[in-house]
Amino acid sequence: MNFKVIIPAHFESTRFPGKLLATIRGQTVIDRVINIAKKSGATDIIVATDDQRIAQSIESSDCEVIMTSKDHQSGTARIAEVVAKKNWVSEEVIINLQGDEPFIPAELVTTVAETLASTSDASIATACFPIARRADVFDPNLVKVVLDHHNYALYFSRAPIPWARDTFSDEQESLPDDYIALGHIGLYGYRSKFLLEYSGLPSSFLENQEKLEQLRVLQAGHKIITARTHAPPAPGIDTPEDLERARQFASTL
Repeated sequence: MNFKVIIPAHFESTRFPGKLLATIRGQTVIDRVINIAKKSGATDIIVATDDQRIAQSIESSDCEVIMTSKDHQSGTARIAEVVAKKNWVSEEVIINLQGDEPFIPAELVTTVAETLASTSDASIATACFPIARRADVFDPNLVKVVLDHHNYALYFSRAPIPWARDTFSDEQESLPDDYIALGHIGLYGYRSKFLLEYSGLPSSFLENQEKLEQLRVLQAGHKIITARTHAPPAPGIDTPEDLERARQFASTL
């Protein structure tokens, strides 16, 4: 199948400006992400950035760079600008591979693209994994998702969902034997036509409360199909501390 990867690459991150140009074992974070895209089998790879420093750093990476507005509030909006400029056909599958996720498996990128391509009524495809630790279920930085019987997302939350009424009220450290919790992986696939509609979606109370843009999509009535994987990828890079952990992780590979 044919699909395209767009890597939104914002320079002025609030918690870690310039993180995409930091190095892990001699390679910048953004170059590692580009290599993931190449291994995924994407027919086109585009870095969508708002800063010449990022653009110049990848001149030899054999991928296209498109300069975008500095005013975008999300990677999805940045990708939508690229799609509008490219004028691709409405059913083109676009993968949003975030520039600060240097350990996403290339196979998962391919799986998300295939999942969307084979699910005609979904506007978005994404991924999830089973959570094994109680502490992770209660961690607001790990987004949880609940699915219907056909793997469409019902809801995303920073809170523990589903809530195990009979057991979460106590202080036991383990999860109930029959409990299933799924953690969300921030990897998205879209069709071109949806990205062109994205900016016109109505404001979402749910998105504003949870600070999760995918809730705007659900509240507007669009479907999100979800692919399951067995384990989470290594965490992305949001802070200098994350970078140090990423360097330690990379040294074990």
